[in-house]
Amino acid sequence: MALSSYFLLSFALIVASLSKTRAVEYSVSNTVPNTQGGAIFANRIGDAYARQTMMAATDFIWQVFQQATAADRKDVASVSLIIDNSGGVAATSGNSIYFSANYLSKTQGNKEEFTGVMYHEMTHVWQWNGKGNPSAGKVIEGIADFVRLKANLAPATWPRRGAGDSWGESSAVTAYFLDYCESQRNGFVAELNKKMRDGYSDDFFMQLLGRSVDRLFSEYKARYGGGAK
Repeated sequence: MALSSYFLLSFALIVASLSKTRAVEYSVSNTVPNTQGGAIFANRIGDAYARQTMMAATDFIWQVFQQATAADRKDVASVSLIIDNSGGVAATSGNSIYFSANYLSKTQGNKEEFTGVMYHEMTHVWQWNGKGNPSAGKVIEGIADFVRLKANLAPATWPRRGAGDSWGESSAVTAYFLDYCESQRNGFVAELNKKMRDGYSDDFFMQLLGRSVDRLFSEYKARYGGGAK
């Protein structure tokens, strides 16, 4: 009986340990509640919805990146969302996301747009960055918009598939291009992200798909007829 209790206790401790490994803490801070954008966040989005979005985005990103275990992922214990008066739309630094109250005011707290931006920014929290290689920038942004695209959160303002003169012209153009690459090899983006754990090279496309990135972009353009510029 004592032995059985020991194994039950050991099992419970293992489960608790695994849960702790998986657990991520999410916090939301509205630092400008008295501004129009801050008030819009409080009234139309709210802390609870923002935190729920962060959790859902994390699970979705882990699925896209095919990261089933903690060893596959970045070691991030907590993620913070800060609503402030920064310019632009949103920016991520480490595990902190800064969302512009001015943009929330401009979009009148549109929940779908807020969610789409959050999926993009949450991807930056979890993706590998090529160890800071400047050439990885276009892929980093493209993967973030690819995640937004796969979550069915691409806005109507994005260019059409096939648009653009180069594969890294904008994050949306790159996202559609990566989606084409994904169609050539299921799990391509997950493998590309995994490679970026140790650095970055355009040759990753050749390694994974057997064609240069420029050739792949030519194929993509031919497939979609050039789209609209």
